[in-house]
Amino acid sequence: MRRLHSALTVLLALALPGVVPQWAVADAASGPTSLLELQIGDPARKNRQASLVLDAITDTATGQVITPPELARSLRSTGILFIGENHTNADFHEVQLRTIRALHESGREVLIGLEMLPYTEQSVLDDWTAGRLTEAQFLEASRWYENWSHHWNYYRDILGYARDNQLRLYAINSPREVVRRVRADGFAALSLEEAAHFPPSLAPESDEHRLMYRASFPADDKLHLNEAALSGLYRAQTAWDATLGWNALEALRNHGGTKAIMVVLLGAGHASYGLGSERQIDAYYDGRIASLLPVPVVDGNNRTVSQVRASYASFLWGVPQVREPLYPVIGVSLMGRFGDDPGQIIQVNPGSIADRAGLNVGDVLTSFNGRPISTDTGLRQLTADLRWGDDVRLGVRRSGKLLELTVPVRRTLPDTIAPNSVGPCPAEAAGPDN
Repeated sequence: MRRLHSALTVLLALALPGVVPQWAVADAASGPTSLLELQIGDPARKNRQASLVLDAITDTATGQVITPPELARSLRSTGILFIGENHTNADFHEVQLRTIRALHESGREVLIGLEMLPYTEQSVLDDWTAGRLTEAQFLEASRWYENWSHHWNYYRDILGYARDNQLRLYAINSPREVVRRVRADGFAALSLEEAAHFPPSLAPESDEHRLMYRASFPADDKLHLNEAALSGLYRAQTAWDATLGWNALEALRNHGGTKAIMVVLLGAGHASYGLGSERQIDAYYDGRIASLLPVPVVDGNNRTVSQVRASYASFLWGVPQVREPLYPVIGVSLMGRFGDDPGQIIQVNPGSIADRAGLNVGDVLTSFNGRPISTDTGLRQLTADLRWGDDVRLGVRRSGKLLELTVPVRRTLPDTIAPNSVGPCPAEAAGPDN
């Protein structure tokens, strides 16, 4: 009965007005500030900087530079650890794996929460951990490329380590249609069952969280930086923050022992400055919550990053600069489930393969190496086999005419590549990036 009451409360208390908030207008005009330099978050740390050291971990509370085993010892009293990621940066995932390994080897009971899959896929994760599925069977049963936009190989070692060491995995995201409904119509549109996967009430609205979210978009981003889009996107981001935090907390409560730690793997924007998922569950958890964020030591403009705002995360892990993803993507966002023509391009990433091939917003992708593209999921599955140096034949419908483009899948020189953000992942709310 308590959960039914909580679900009803969230429907009544979390509905956001369908008007454009003033922060969206003001911030869109003024432009973003670097995500790593915002003077927000923990009052004890937001007025100072913390050092960033390549291949080392900085405890932002003390300023100490520590190793992975020392990190595990520092987390002895922590019950929930959010580890943020850039989804296509392999070094971020290596940080996640090394942290999980250090905690496991220290004797902790480790539970792992995954943003990558919605809670409806929990039974598939259970079968994977129990060894009842091969890798191919898991990808098919979990609908990996339907539920998640990013290459399985980025997560393969983590889920393999969990299976081999019997670490329990938990699907903590909401189904995409739930977040889309919140984005379009607000929290009041959720059913009681859907609302049960959110906290009983959301954390109070926060100007700092809005500032952080706005700073995740480039100043010239015309796709997202309009008033109506920002309002809906912010609701979606809040929904993700809340459901990821709440489902992780519930899994810890229901399945973890007294010494357990829930390690939550999620986009960096949900963990930055403690203003995302941590803020949404803080009122419901008496234990210690910490965050670990990898940060490249060279930014997208080839500037060395030696210091980061100390309130950005509890721990910083310096990683190398990566200018291209390990596994190539075409570099387009498709209409997908948001429209009648799922193959229509709604954004072309500057400097991407698609940009260099001359693809335009409004073009419709019809085939990939001769295979028809009927859904955005299908494109993700097809591009999973791409490697740098390949050629790909793309069928394109442009202004009613069918074209076939042969596109070389090649990397470019560093000074021609667009900067790679380490902050929130607004594309999650906008549609898949392929």
